[in-house]
Amino acid sequence: MSRTSHHKARQYLTGYLFIAPWLIGFLVFTVWPFFQSIYLSFTRYNIVSPAKWVGVSNYRMLLTQDELFWKSAWVTIKFALFSVPLGIVAGVSLALLLNLNVKGITTFRTIFYLPSIVPTVATSVLFIWILNPTIGLVNRVLMLAGIQGPSWLNTAPWAFYSLVMMSLWGVGGSMIIYLAGLKDIPQHLYEAATIDGANAFRKMRHITLPMMTPVIFFNLVMGIIGTFQYFTQAYVIAPSGGPGDSTYFYSLYLYNRAWKYLDMGYASAMAWMLFLLIIVLTGLVFKTQKRWVHYGG
Repeated sequence: MSRTSHHKARQYLTGYLFIAPWLIGFLVFTVWPFFQSIYLSFTRYNIVSPAKWVGVSNYRMLLTQDELFWKSAWVTIKFALFSVPLGIVAGVSLALLLNLNVKGITTFRTIFYLPSIVPTVATSVLFIWILNPTIGLVNRVLMLAGIQGPSWLNTAPWAFYSLVMMSLWGVGGSMIIYLAGLKDIPQHLYEAATIDGANAFRKMRHITLPMMTPVIFFNLVMGIIGTFQYFTQAYVIAPSGGPGDSTYFYSLYLYNRAWKYLDMGYASAMAWMLFLLIIVLTGLVFKTQKRWVHYGG
C-alpha cells in the first residue's frame, strides 16, 4: 500500500471512529427495531411470551374484522383534510403579513413563532383550560356576547374540531419557512410587473404564489406525514378516544393496542399499514407536483 493510500485509510478510519457512537445508536435503535417490527407484524406477541408466527392473520383482521381500525383511520384522514389545508392557508397568510416592511415587524414575527416551540404537552394542557366549558377563556368570551358555548372537548363533533383548531396554534413553524420563501423571490420580477401596470392582486397571483409553490409543496408533504402521526394532543386531552370515538386517531389506537393491551404483533401490523398509507399519499402528492409546482426564477 502506498503512503498516500495509507494516509487516506487512516483518515477514513478516524472519521468512522468519530461517527461510531451515532452509527451504533442508529443501527441499534432505528434499523434493528425497523426490521424487527416487520417480523413482529406477522406474529402474536404480548412481550411476556415468545412471539408466535401467525402469518397474515393480523393484516386480515385489520382489514376485515376490526371496525375500530377503519374508524380511527377515517378520523385521521378527516383531520388531515381539515388541518393541512388550513395550516397552509394560515401559514402563507401570516407570512405575507409579516413580510411587510413596517416598524416592529421582527417583534411580531417572534410572537407568532413562539407558540410553535412550546412543548406539545404544555400546549395541550393550556387548551384544556381554554376550552373548559365553565371556566375556559373561549366560553367566557362567548358569554360576553350572549352566546352559550358548548362543552368543546366533551361532546361530538366539537371535540374533533377543537383539535383542528389546536393544530393552528403551531402554524408559526411553517410560517417561518414561507417567510424564507418570500424573501427568496427576486425583486426584479415585482419591478417588471409594476412597470407593466400590475396591481397587488396580480403580483400575488402571477408572481408570489407561483414562486412559493416549492415551499408550499414541502409543507404539504410534511403536513400529511405529521397529521397521520398525530398522537400527543389526542392522548393528553382524550386518551380513551373522546366522545363517540370522535378523536380516536390512528396513532392513539396503535398506542393502545401496543401498551394498553400488550398486543405488539397487531400494533406492528398497524404501524406498517400506516407506513404504507403515508408512502402512497406522499407518492400521489409527488406525482401531482409537475402540474402546479414551479421551480426556478
